[in-house]
Amino acid sequence: MNGILSNKVSAQSLVDALAERIEAAIMSGDLQPGSKISEQALAASLGVSRGPLREAIRRLEGRKLLQRTPNIGVRVASLSPSDLYEVLQVREALEGLACGLAAKNMTDEELEALSELLDQHQQQKSVQEGTGYYQESKDFDFHFRIVKGSRNARLVQMLCEDLYYLLRVYRYKSSTKPGRAKQALREHKDIVAALMRRDPVEAERKMRLHIGNARLYVEEQMREAASRQDVAPAAPVRKPKTATTLSGKGGRAAALARR
Repeated sequence: MNGILSNKVSAQSLVDALAERIEAAIMSGDLQPGSKISEQALAASLGVSRGPLREAIRRLEGRKLLQRTPNIGVRVASLSPSDLYEVLQVREALEGLACGLAAKNMTDEELEALSELLDQHQQQKSVQEGTGYYQESKDFDFHFRIVKGSRNARLVQMLCEDLYYLLRVYRYKSSTKPGRAKQALREHKDIVAALMRRDPVEAERKMRLHIGNARLYVEEQMREAASRQDVAPAAPVRKPKTATTLSGKGGRAAALARR
């Protein structure tokens, strides 16, 4: 057989594809935070053997998207609202700093490419419809490019490695709030404008404002969760069942009497 199909698919290519597929399922919400991963069911669903699937799962554990607990198994990683709020506080400060540095250190070519990236994002159907703002990882990610452009290795490690993939999930979820996708794109354009003016103070301020708005969304979620707990109705008092009410249910009254 000639052509593309004559090239054998390496095991590593399969692992890459599986990792990307599972990551996309986590991003989209098909795999919810905290949900348990069944290797057997997932292998059957994807039509692959469990060997490369296990390797893909290990890779996603390294990205902090999956968590393995001894004697329990693998679950999709999750942050509680309070944990996420604290992480966003740190990210707001650090990424604001990175953006200020990027205003001084990014090249004209990098800034032009960043602007072109936003033009591509604007064409997303989900952004136009206001249903979400999806960004691919690493070099296709607006925030990733800016942090890299800071030329600060410590910031790159903290923001682009430690919690990068997990935060991408929550960034996407916040963009699904009605109106947030278009708002986020406008904020991205404001950030690029400040970067192109080589204004580090304004660039930092715009980035902090942008991430602060995402943090406000988390605050709103926390308030709603607390409100649901406050107004949750008390469990109804159940009347004890009598032999009369149970007699028609296959002899359960007799079984109850024998206890």
